[in-house]
Amino acid sequence: MKVAVLKEITAGERRVPIVPETVKRLAAKQFEFSIQAGAGAQALFPDDDYRAAGASIGAGIKEADLVFKVQPPSLDEIAQLHEGSALISLLYPLTNLDLVSALAKRRITAISADMIPRTTLAQMMDVLSSQATLAGYRAVLLGASALPKLFPMLMTAAGTIPPAKILVLGAGVAGLQAIATARRLGAVVEAFDVRKVVKEQVLSLGAKFIEVDSSEDAQTQSGYAKELSAEYKQKQTELIAKRLAAVDVCITTALIPGQRAPILISEDQVRGMKPGSVIVDLAAEQGGNCALCEPGKDVVKHGVTIIGRLNLPSDLSTHASQMYSRNMEKFLLHLAPSGALKLDSKDEITRSSLITHNGEVVHERVAALVTAKGAG
Repeated sequence: MKVAVLKEITAGERRVPIVPETVKRLAAKQFEFSIQAGAGAQALFPDDDYRAAGASIGAGIKEADLVFKVQPPSLDEIAQLHEGSALISLLYPLTNLDLVSALAKRRITAISADMIPRTTLAQMMDVLSSQATLAGYRAVLLGASALPKLFPMLMTAAGTIPPAKILVLGAGVAGLQAIATARRLGAVVEAFDVRKVVKEQVLSLGAKFIEVDSSEDAQTQSGYAKELSAEYKQKQTELIAKRLAAVDVCITTALIPGQRAPILISEDQVRGMKPGSVIVDLAAEQGGNCALCEPGKDVVKHGVTIIGRLNLPSDLSTHASQMYSRNMEKFLLHLAPSGALKLDSKDEITRSSLITHNGEVVHERVAALVTAKGAG
């Protein structure tokens, strides 16, 4: 199979989907790689490293059977793919319906890396989890840099400096990594999540788990959060407001796939925080968990710094690319165990991630959204 790796053109994207170590391993399994010149440069993987691993350097997109990207392709990139070829990248197909339609029209077999299910079998292929790990780590560093205080407790000749207090909203992969990183830096950490199942994980990291007094649980079978009752939300609002007033840094991580991120912090709650406090909003790419978040910007509102930066894994491009690439290596070997794509509709991983094939939108949920948009 001829595989092409494209250089990312999205502003601020420094990752590359396949790194040289992956090329070397897959080249031994009948995969032939063509790497667009400079594709790995911003992640510190030069062209010479790819050559040494067995890849050729050149666009190769028109001859490729399969193309790898990180970010969704542009319409120009889609036009360069030859009909019948395959694409694996982040697609976010539940919201990028025009892109999905363009891929189907071009008869591209589009496989969405962000739709890989969160199952035990797919764990080593889960790019969302690997990249969320990096985002959680980076969020704490951003919060520490913006806070005009120290994170750890220090006992000095000038007296004792108390530790910073950190609140993490959402204890998924990013939240748990944020907890662990903040604890390593010496902060006192507490966390909230609507999914009660994560309490044990939060406690194991040395943080306090705060929870709403309710029997409701938002855990879904896929491991994500779901909507809860109005009564629960009111109790949640009151609890978060109380905790926000006492902490120095809040890191928010709550996301619902295919929807705007839920608002967890209102303007009134921001107003109630201590001057100089910091909010790092990891949900900024889906609108933000803070009502005052401005995606892509750092702003100060009511004396509180609100960090809404996008694509934090790209800040750690070397390890982000390495982790993404290892995920894609396992994913490709699952989809093409003998060097050719084997699209088994009975396989949960394939069924969940395959979006378009043979000119049709084959993913049921995405197809329904495309149909509804066309009818509207």
